[in-house]
Amino acid sequence: MLIVHAPDRPVPGMEVPVPFAPRKIRAAFHDIDGTHSLIRKWVPVMTLVTGATARYGLCRSTPEDIAEFLRAREGEDFSEANRFAVESAGLSALTQMEWAIRMSRRVSGTSSPGNEAAIRAIWNGCECFEVPGETAEERARIEAESSLLFRAYEILLRSMCRDRNLELARQDPAGWRVPGSMEFLTRLWRSGVKNYFVTGAVVEYTPDGKPMGTMAEEIQVLGYEVGPGKLIEAFRGSTWDKKLPKNELMRALCREYGYASDELLIVGDGRSEIAAAVELGAVALSRLNPDASKAREIHRALGTNLIVDDYSPELLKEFMLEKK
Repeated sequence: MLIVHAPDRPVPGMEVPVPFAPRKIRAAFHDIDGTHSLIRKWVPVMTLVTGATARYGLCRSTPEDIAEFLRAREGEDFSEANRFAVESAGLSALTQMEWAIRMSRRVSGTSSPGNEAAIRAIWNGCECFEVPGETAEERARIEAESSLLFRAYEILLRSMCRDRNLELARQDPAGWRVPGSMEFLTRLWRSGVKNYFVTGAVVEYTPDGKPMGTMAEEIQVLGYEVGPGKLIEAFRGSTWDKKLPKNELMRALCREYGYASDELLIVGDGRSEIAAAVELGAVALSRLNPDASKAREIHRALGTNLIVDDYSPELLKEFMLEKK
């Protein structure tokens, strides 16, 4: 059995924004990118894709042509898009793409009060919302354009950083994991806690139910075994065409496996998984670099319980207790 608790004394490398009573944990839901994996250096790519799309609109009709057009804009100043990328960490990629599409309407002078409300909602972390005055046809067009842009983003992510880093990770898996990640997951697993990976990236499945796609490949390269009874019990993610916010994915896991929300530990570096943890009443653990000042500010405001620099054994022993 695993009990987690809030340390009652200062611990280097750990903050306790919202203390909590000792809690028995049966399952842990983990974000992947930035929380455990360091392969995807996605912020510059997201900045380019959302910034250039907001400025120029969706100027091509295929993901490949869109990616080529956007890559040619590399080097331009997209400071607002960079702030959005940092503050929207953890949101589904389709939501981030929708922000760019809606911003392009503002830049072109074709926005509306409903569109402006949607832009504000997304920046504040909302993913599913009604847009007053927007027709079903317009909504469908925005969803189709967001999906198209998402595919272009994935092309650029792979070509600009992901594929190169993946090859380096094949040679040195530990160097591309957050320090202590494997030990943390293993300790949870050996304590009887079921680990689940939940991501905003696309996860597809083989006919026999095994995860496939770029994120599944990254997990495999980094050495995280996925499957019933293994280190990671299951792996869930998004789709190319339909938003699947992390709070919905987590609620679905709770229903499928019979977990109560107060038996959960939710770990992440993005606002969506921490917001989901607070919403569910789970213990929220934020994994953030010491210099991630804006992210730390956002997570404190969301109500996270703990913020750690990494998963070093010295930190883990301060809030994890095992009982027979």
